[in-house]
Amino acid sequence: MNRAPLASIPVEQVEWLEVVTGGRRWKPYPEYRESNIEWLGRVPVGWTIDRLKWTTAGSRNGIWGSEPDAQNDIICVRVADFDRTGFSVWIDDPTVRAVLPNERRGRVLQRGDLLIEKSGGGDLQPVGVVVQFDHDEPAVCSNFVARVLVPPAFDSRYLVYLHAHLYAGRVNTRSIKQTTGIQNLDATAYFDEGVAWPPLPEQRAIGAFLDGKTRQIGELIEKKRRLIELLQEKRTALISHAVTKGLNPDAPMKPSGIIWLGDVPEHWAVAPLYAKYSVELGKMLDAKRITGEHLVPYLRNVDVRWDSVRVDDLPEMDIEPREYPRFILEAGDMVVCEGGEVGRAAFWRGELPLCAYQKAIHRIRPSDATRDYPRFLYYVMYAASKVGVFISGGNPNTIPHLTGEALRVYRFAFPPLAEQRAIVAHLDSACARFEALTATAEAATVRLTEYRQALISAAVTGKIDVRMEELA
Repeated sequence: MNRAPLASIPVEQVEWLEVVTGGRRWKPYPEYRESNIEWLGRVPVGWTIDRLKWTTAGSRNGIWGSEPDAQNDIICVRVADFDRTGFSVWIDDPTVRAVLPNERRGRVLQRGDLLIEKSGGGDLQPVGVVVQFDHDEPAVCSNFVARVLVPPAFDSRYLVYLHAHLYAGRVNTRSIKQTTGIQNLDATAYFDEGVAWPPLPEQRAIGAFLDGKTRQIGELIEKKRRLIELLQEKRTALISHAVTKGLNPDAPMKPSGIIWLGDVPEHWAVAPLYAKYSVELGKMLDAKRITGEHLVPYLRNVDVRWDSVRVDDLPEMDIEPREYPRFILEAGDMVVCEGGEVGRAAFWRGELPLCAYQKAIHRIRPSDATRDYPRFLYYVMYAASKVGVFISGGNPNTIPHLTGEALRVYRFAFPPLAEQRAIVAHLDSACARFEALTATAEAATVRLTEYRQALISAAVTGKIDVRMEELA
């Protein structure tokens, strides 16, 4: 089991617990004692050490009900409605179910109730997350969720942060049972875990402190995420302009006859892809062909990301030597996704000595390398994909597929080779700057997220004393 953040810091070894933001530091409590709980360590003197079950006044599993009937309809909170960042519930777009009056008894949620996920989850996001119901609208929870009542001696907001600490530290994973494809939380085992809690006034102070600080941190995270979105939008706009208008703002223009391209430089050629590149769809995967004497690793749709391919742990298929010219990739080949995010493209750079590609991928090669530069086409594919050119019939509600026949006849604008290379050099340099800025913002988001959880863990386990803090 992974230990919770900060749980193992020996308080006696620090004069100040350096959980710092904006230059602020928080002191530890004056005195501590052993909790005799392995993951928790020492806790402040005056805190109660006991089982988690004593923080509840009972629980009741939810109900899914039946289709709405206009007479017994009520909001039904699902795990999908859990706000895992704010530890609350979204009901902006609620699910409504018909639940009979006798089925509602003991299940109608009240403001301050806790909701615990009983079934679901996965390896990266295990079952057992807890949120607080903070609405006044009548509601029940689904059959994958249980309503947990909070006794008068406890503050609901403090408890939801305590559960957040247990979840982040994977304490809940010891109580997970999985006999089929779904995880189930053994609530009895989970609530038998040892924890520590302060008196009620202190719980309220900790809950209010964490509400204020996590809100501030959340706002910073949201700003970073918005910055990442803006960088992505600007990057896409830059690419789209360069591959449709070129780098010379004074170049004479002409109508391309293609809506998404608009006017293009007068000296550019507008041509179907087949006039400049060969397009080959990969090999159909057949159960009979995954065994044999000529097994070769192959790329799938999921292995192709924008401008990169994943080659670790690739599956294999049987490719006979006579099929190599058709289905084996050569360094410099472009691979393009036929489904999923249609048009997503990358280059094969010879990462493996031999590698094939499945039918879900197109391989593109220039017919004349002295006339066309494939990396320019990569940026064209990126721009076209981002504006939805490859979505079937222009309808995003259909399942899109980019067939070889369709791809070959798509018309694009192609400048002379030297200009293609100049545009690529410009875009490679600009995109590298965007990627560096994005990486910095993403790293800041990770650090802020880690800091938020560390602050929660430090406060609810008594590693820092926030009783006298003035909230912003």
